[in-house]
Amino acid sequence: MKVKELAKEYKQYVIDIRREIHRHPEPGTQEFVTAALIRRELDAMGIPYVVKFNTGTVATITGNKPGKTIALRADIDALTLDDRTGCEYASEVPGMNHACGHDTHAAMLLGAAKILKEMKDEINGTVKLFFQPAEEVGIGARGMIADGCMEGVDSVFAIHIASGVDTGKVGSGAGGRMASADRFIINVTGKGGHGAAPHECVDAVYVASKIVVALQEIVSREIGPTVPAVVTCGTINGGARWNIVANEAVIEGTTRCLSAEVRNQLEEAIGRIAQGIATAYRATAELDYQRLVAPTVNTAASVDICEETVKQLMGDNAYFESPITMGGEDAGEYFEVAPEGGCLANLGAHNENKPETFFPHHHPQFNVDEDAFELGSALYAQYAINYLNK
Repeated sequence: MKVKELAKEYKQYVIDIRREIHRHPEPGTQEFVTAALIRRELDAMGIPYVVKFNTGTVATITGNKPGKTIALRADIDALTLDDRTGCEYASEVPGMNHACGHDTHAAMLLGAAKILKEMKDEINGTVKLFFQPAEEVGIGARGMIADGCMEGVDSVFAIHIASGVDTGKVGSGAGGRMASADRFIINVTGKGGHGAAPHECVDAVYVASKIVVALQEIVSREIGPTVPAVVTCGTINGGARWNIVANEAVIEGTTRCLSAEVRNQLEEAIGRIAQGIATAYRATAELDYQRLVAPTVNTAASVDICEETVKQLMGDNAYFESPITMGGEDAGEYFEVAPEGGCLANLGAHNENKPETFFPHHHPQFNVDEDAFELGSALYAQYAINYLNK
């Protein structure tokens, strides 16, 4: 198969590019060095591109026959985390690390670009390559969409490297697979005063505590027992001194769910409960609900193409249905607006013979099996061809 042959030919190229990106990690919206590298490589390949959302890049490969348009997406930002891998290509930027694998996504997509450029004669339609910034801060996909990256795009396919899955395995599945990731801030205002005279005050810390307890009941009493949902209060802050009744308190937390309907329900319930409890205790509560990342809902038809492609490239036993996770991923933003949706695939990169691959994502020693990159580039490219030529 030509795609597999070309992926093997470009394997070392992808490894080298990934290592170069890994040495120079950058936070979301500030991926200037990474964007310059990507554009340098696209220029060398003769693939045209446009800049989107500042550090984002959208490249275009047009097949020799007319057809639909598929977008392949890779995120490019890193985490604010020390790199403790000790590898020869470790981060050269203190406090920054590609500990989620976005460096691998960008490199594999560049590898796929090489493959697809050489196979233009076999492409019925157009392939867009999305090199997306700011996934970790939850604004990259929406920023790219607002900047027009989805114009003319029919469907989107994304890959995420998976440290918990063996190399040679790929997982996906129809429906909600990864959760929305929203942030809420509740500002509680009472009436401060002396700790010896609480009856003359409205204790904001006490009211906030009541709200925190009540919010835990949303999932158990307002959401169906078979519906995945999370409400977590991560911080509660208030008060200035041990013998003063607090005038103000602030609660911050996150919600996770797998559908737009439940997302709306969680926002409404948090606001209603916070305001109701505050009113009952003579305080006020204001909710700032920030929708950061939509749920990743895979389209069944896209998953079918993914499964077919994985088996075609790696064998019948390579594909599996990945479990639902309440972690967030902004690839779902594209699927919501694409006319034919899309899907996210989890590419295994764990190897029992390589101890450096044993660490989870977001760990300072996170690393992956470089043998997976060849498979990732092939999967990107073959998926696009299969979608366009189906």
